[in-house]
Amino acid sequence: MKYISTRGKAPVLSFDEAMLTGLARDGGLYVPETIPQMSAAEIAGLAGLPYEEVAFRVMWPFIGGSFTQAEFRDIIARAYASFGHAARAPLVQLGPDHFLLELFHGPTLAFKDFAMQLIGQLFEAALTRRGERVTIVGATSGDTGSAAIEAFRGLDAVDVFILFPHGRVSEVQRRQMTTPAEGNVHALAVDGDFDDCQARLKDMFNHFAFRDEVRLAGVNSINWAQVLAQVVYFFTAATALGAPHRPVSFTVPTGNFGDIFAGYIARRMGLPIEQLVIATNQNDILHRTLTTGRYETSAVAPSISPSMDIQVSSNFERVLFDVYDRDGGAVAQLMEELKGQGGFALSQGALERLRGLFASGRASEAETSATIARLHAQTGEILCPHSAVGVKVAQELAGGAPMITLATAHPAKFPDAVEEATGIRPPLPNRMADLYERSERVTRVANDLAALEDIIKERRAS
Repeated sequence: MKYISTRGKAPVLSFDEAMLTGLARDGGLYVPETIPQMSAAEIAGLAGLPYEEVAFRVMWPFIGGSFTQAEFRDIIARAYASFGHAARAPLVQLGPDHFLLELFHGPTLAFKDFAMQLIGQLFEAALTRRGERVTIVGATSGDTGSAAIEAFRGLDAVDVFILFPHGRVSEVQRRQMTTPAEGNVHALAVDGDFDDCQARLKDMFNHFAFRDEVRLAGVNSINWAQVLAQVVYFFTAATALGAPHRPVSFTVPTGNFGDIFAGYIARRMGLPIEQLVIATNQNDILHRTLTTGRYETSAVAPSISPSMDIQVSSNFERVLFDVYDRDGGAVAQLMEELKGQGGFALSQGALERLRGLFASGRASEAETSATIARLHAQTGEILCPHSAVGVKVAQELAGGAPMITLATAHPAKFPDAVEEATGIRPPLPNRMADLYERSERVTRVANDLAALEDIIKERRAS
């Protein structure tokens, strides 16, 4: 299995090389050269298996010899050992043919743990074998950063710097990033929004002298390994409800397009997914794109679902690569238009293909709060605001197949929004009960590339 860039001009890499590289040197994102296929019998055989075994069977074809089977099984076992639910990603029924996929039982209470716990183990294994050390820099709208710090803190082969928008994440998200005491992890609060953090991260990757000096690597959703880890729970959820013998649908609350792109890969592998529904909050660039045919950024409006407060959805480039027939030059041109003009128009053919692949909807702030209140009254379930965005859109677009909405975070990560909607302030799990008493360690930084690079060079281990 080899990996190629969405912009067509970067070296072709193996799985471990693509994982350690992160962003391709031509500015593109790495994707598999081909998508492995699973037969109906192989998919049916996943039903009832432990999550770790499904993870091995789904991901192994993408690994391409970078690890032995025994190594990879051991990595998976270590990655999910700290999850707080035996099923790892359990399903809860909300109503007739509507189910919630709980993805918040990992150590930081968010779906990002499925990827980050795995990536932490993959990085440590690959770097130890190579005798190398890297500097990981990530940009986060809240959940990726805390999951990355949790996964990498204390590991020998990495220094981790996480950029998050100052004042635009929840207090729980911030404290999960700023309270770890290990010296190899660093939280940087950037004066700007998430798109600014993501832009500075891409600037670092495109500053090759800096990139090579610090041995830069990335672990947010630009990294193919993160997408791959998220593919697994689409299979576990679908087979639990009868796939491949009947199709299912998924609604995914998304800002950066990574989680819904994982569902797209699952479908490409053979999983019978009837609908893949993009659910956005008021920062609805993905919904607007499917509606109008034009991808055009606007100002980010802070919301009660801050992890979705994004206007530049990095992983959208990966699906553009496919709907433009894997033409790296066409994708590079669109990305230049986005950078220079703030947007681009999709060709008619590409737009028709996207509309054939995805449906979409949005939820306003009032609709999100109302959904939290209604679901609690009807079912006793307490949703985080992001999950509520998904449920609202799912209920509008549900069709014939069972609908599975991804619950991306524990409600205790957003207690103010939940309390305002329900009157209940959800408590943190016992293992995190002292989070508000822990000392914080954070550096506030201007939205300036040179300032960020100076901090990283100064604080990383030599």
